[in-house]
Amino acid sequence: MAAISPDSGVLVESPPGAVQVLLSEVVNERTAAARSDIAGAVLLSPVKGTVAVTWHRNRLSVRPREGLQPGRVYRLEVLPVLTDLRQNRMRQGRTAIFSTGPEIPTAVLQGAVTDWAGGRVGASALVEALLLPDSLPYRMLADSTGSFALRQIPPGDYLVYGVIDQDNNRERGPREAFDTVRLTLADSATAELFAFPHDTTGPRLRTVELADSVTLRLTFDRPLDPSHVLDTSAVRLTSVADTATPLPVRLVLTLRQADSLRAAQGRPERPDSAGPTPRDSVRAPGADTARAGRRAADTTRVVAAAPARSAPLAPAVGPRDSTRAQKMLARRPQPSAVRLLRLESPLAPGARYVVNVFGARSLSGVAATATGQVSVPLPRARTQPGRARPGADSARAPSDTAAAARRPPSDSVPPAPPVPDPPRDTARTPPPQPEPPPRRLRPGAP
Repeated sequence: MAAISPDSGVLVESPPGAVQVLLSEVVNERTAAARSDIAGAVLLSPVKGTVAVTWHRNRLSVRPREGLQPGRVYRLEVLPVLTDLRQNRMRQGRTAIFSTGPEIPTAVLQGAVTDWAGGRVGASALVEALLLPDSLPYRMLADSTGSFALRQIPPGDYLVYGVIDQDNNRERGPREAFDTVRLTLADSATAELFAFPHDTTGPRLRTVELADSVTLRLTFDRPLDPSHVLDTSAVRLTSVADTATPLPVRLVLTLRQADSLRAAQGRPERPDSAGPTPRDSVRAPGADTARAGRRAADTTRVVAAAPARSAPLAPAVGPRDSTRAQKMLARRPQPSAVRLLRLESPLAPGARYVVNVFGARSLSGVAATATGQVSVPLPRARTQPGRARPGADSARAPSDTAAAARRPPSDSVPPAPPVPDPPRDTARTPPPQPEPPPRRLRPGAP
């Protein structure tokens, strides 16, 4: 980047028509950010309304819809998302702060944003600080750890928003998760923002499942307010066959409470639970002690024979300090949409039950009555080894009949071809010779 006009720290008597960003290379009109248009590469505040950004090869013109107004301190941030024609990305961004009347202040507003409902840091979250009473919005984006620092903004009363900007339009949408805090800024102030969806309706039951014989798992369609505790008086469990008689519920637990209760009731493993000792592990008394002594003596001889070397000093590693957003999540964990019901007695197999939860409250404080149903399955029949189940033969009869129908009749099977005699070895067996004709005797021959 070459320069920004007006430059940072300059007092402008007459506001210009637009802010010019001069670049050292010709850049692409499309950026490498999630918002690929060129308007997503800059962030100008405080302005009311939209901001038009035009591209002129190696120059960007930033013009707010209302124009640059006198008597304000403007903040222009160029994000590191621009690329040149060879797809080389800008290494770092730049921020310019100039004034159209008052002196440039020195107050700093810092803090962090977390996606509380998602249980993660608010990376690239939109931070919007409204200066009251005129509601002038100063905007910036949080870094990859969710931290932010708005520097050189006027002191006063602020209404600070932290928004998880899912559509990357640099605006606070009605369905996007956000959090707000009001504070007074003199020299410096800190804002911690836990973003969550602000719903206008109460939670509903999505599923009711049988976790075990005496536990029901209730899953709502949104996280519940962790500060609002559901007790047994807020839950009513009845059978579909008898809705007038509620069944007793012993406990209503969150997942963390259930894990803590399970850990508190756990017992250490007994020594004999590992099974019998293998035969080859049994040794004579004193054998292990003698073997250990010989091994120690051998090790001592090896160490004494080795030359002395100075071991390198390992660098001292101190404890890693987590970011502010991670500390915020550790202090206020992710809210859960699951609650567990511990019953006094197991539910009847094959029966159907109705669960009513009164006063289930969402993170935005809206309460409602949630209703769900669950069916208890019948137990499976167990078969003993070597004994067939009832109806097994009748169940296999159709398949055997079908196999017999596909099997060809016995007379339709062709006979096996005759096995030919092995060929004779003409190299070893000579061919038969013809018999000589009978010899005729001459007259008078003996």
